[in-house]
Amino acid sequence: MNFSNKDGGKIIFELIKTIQDKKDFLSEVDGKIGDGDHGINMNKGFTMTYCKVNGKDYDMTTAFSVLGDTLLEDIGGSMGPLYGAFFDGLSEASEDHDVIDKKTFQEMIHTALEAIQDIGNAKRGDKTLLDTLIPAVEAYDAALEAGKDFKEALSELKSAAEDGWKSTEDMVAKIGRASRLGERSRGVLDAGATSCYLILESLATSIQSIL
Repeated sequence: MNFSNKDGGKIIFELIKTIQDKKDFLSEVDGKIGDGDHGINMNKGFTMTYCKVNGKDYDMTTAFSVLGDTLLEDIGGSMGPLYGAFFDGLSEASEDHDVIDKKTFQEMIHTALEAIQDIGNAKRGDKTLLDTLIPAVEAYDAALEAGKDFKEALSELKSAAEDGWKSTEDMVAKIGRASRLGERSRGVLDAGATSCYLILESLATSIQSIL
């Protein structure tokens, strides 16, 4: 069970649509304990990427690279570099693969996670996007270890990502602007964890549809 890298370019358009559709929701979540501009910034970067890739016959690797570079260079806040590194990681780990199977995708998400971890000092439990991403990667690993196929492993990833995202509501922020609020940051979802869930859900669902 696999798909062609050259056919995976369409994944980027579902990601872009997801962020465009959820931009107001992301800013609403961010506004509760942050600047309230997360959706605006993310929408800017993803829409700029659409203008670059629309009409081009890019494979998945190249499309991720364009998105990563755009987020890194053109959107503000702390999330640009983080998501830029994430998508560059997905691109880097897939660039020598014409066919993407479940093991290649495992390498992709591990490279993307490591790229984010190399940038900052956030860890699981700090109320960040890592509280979505780390459980998702661990669930995918566990699914492969249990012998599940690509589609099943992606379903496990999505479920764990959702649980991780929701868990941030009960956390106290330890990193970034929201950390100044201390206990007052509890009871609100983290914006980065929210966008990370939306990205992983879209990414996994798009791949499942082309397998």
